Amino acid sequence: MKKQHHAERDEYISILPREETHAVGQDINVLALVKGAERYVFLYNDAHRAETLRTLGRFASNPDLSFTWYDAAVLSQKIRQDNQKFVPASRFQVPLPSEMGDGDEYC
Repeated sequence: MKKQHHAERDEYISILPREETHAVGQDINVLALVKGAERYVFLYNDAHRAETLRTLGRFASNPDLSFTWYDAAVLSQKIRQDNQKFVPASRFQVPLPSEMGDGDEYC
């Protein structure tokens, strides 16, 4: 039997900002999926992001769960987007030599 995705009843939740656990000093990411009466909640830190992505795949491949490959794709995209939001920007904007004019000098 093929599972069908019903977008009108599924609710994908990404809870931001990330909560900081003071005991260990690490941020905890929270990602949740509400499918009717079922709740899938994933808690992970940045060091376990890849493991969380693999878990989504394991859940999707489990025929005993209502968790689908579409669910895994949507949640994995949220995990990747969340990762991009918190990548620190470079503190220094140093021009490349090719970007400098003939009269420019390095300080």
